Amino acid sequence: MNILESFKMASATLIAHKLRSSLTITGITIGSASVILMIGIGEGAKQLATEQFKSLGPNVLFVSPGSEKARETSLNPPKTLVLADAEAIASQVPTVAAVAPQINLRELITYRNRNTKQLVLGVTPEFLEVRNYQIAKGRFITQIDIKRKISVVVLGYDLAQRLFVEKNPLGEQIQIRNLRLEVVGVLEPKGTFLGTNQDETAYLPISTLTLKLRGQNSPYGTALTYMSVSARDKNSIRAAKFQIENLLRLRHKITNEDDFTVSTQETILKTVDLVTNGLIVMLALIASISLLVGGIGVMNIMLVSVTERTQEIGLRKALGATEKDILFQFLIESILLSIAGGILGTVIGISGSLLISSLSTLSVILSPWVIVLAVGTSGAIGLFFGVVPAQKAAQLEPIVALRKS
Repeated sequence: MNILESFKMASATLIAHKLRSSLTITGITIGSASVILMIGIGEGAKQLATEQFKSLGPNVLFVSPGSEKARETSLNPPKTLVLADAEAIASQVPTVAAVAPQINLRELITYRNRNTKQLVLGVTPEFLEVRNYQIAKGRFITQIDIKRKISVVVLGYDLAQRLFVEKNPLGEQIQIRNLRLEVVGVLEPKGTFLGTNQDETAYLPISTLTLKLRGQNSPYGTALTYMSVSARDKNSIRAAKFQIENLLRLRHKITNEDDFTVSTQETILKTVDLVTNGLIVMLALIASISLLVGGIGVMNIMLVSVTERTQEIGLRKALGATEKDILFQFLIESILLSIAGGILGTVIGISGSLLISSLSTLSVILSPWVIVLAVGTSGAIGLFFGVVPAQKAAQLEPIVALRKS
């Protein structure tokens, strides 16, 4: 008997037992769909994180207070980076185009009977350029605002919508603690970054925030949460990092461990890739458990099938069918079940991916290799878990099989 005849007989047998075949296929279907969805979600999360870091601004470096070890072990953020450091970097590092120092607070923001607790940033005019923000209405913080410590505020797009609904916010006053601030601008939508909506933030002159809301908070001057630094071009990033580190070491009189950390987008993205790749592998392994369970289901059903079809096997062998013929038929049945489940799982996985992409900000990425992997793995599982039942069927003695029947 050739393979084509074995294929026809296997197909006819599976069709004759529709319910059993459908239940067996379901396990493989769930496993294949899970693999496709989990890997797609992981790849989408990786792309989203990469895009969010790139949206922070071109050629940007980030200078944070405290070493990485100090920030990991301390509950309170170190206060080793001050405004004077930012001014020194801007004036003394030739490879730097602009420096945007920043102070972060979380405060209750009130407008009439509406209030919301959101992030409040003390910034300088350079923030707009370095972080690649755009003005939608009005203006941004100016040097005059900084020098005179004027009580003005620029709102993120979503925050303006929340507080003022359809009303034009320009010229209106909001309140943060006991400080009344005039709204002078609204930023274009920027989106979410690592779970934080950047469009729900209020921006104050850094001097106003320091004087009227927080204070210097450091014996060496105005303590910063961190600063964003824009290199002159892409080729200047490494040189800028080296020069900033040397300057801060001199200013802070460091002889041992640095009390600051300078990060580039490249190093951050490498870390993101490492984390997301690990996430993708973990999700794929979890989803693969479903495929393994489905494969065990295939083996169980095929073993039951061998037991139920003892008479058929004995009769076929008595009529001249070889062990190879019986082996091929049962292997083909298990492979057909697995491939059918893999194809159905692929359809469900793709449909689920499209649904998730349409309902959320996460774009599920489906690479062709993932689909090929899911279907191929399903077929391989059918082959692997079908071997034992097929061998059992092939090794049955015709006389014994006919007696048992």
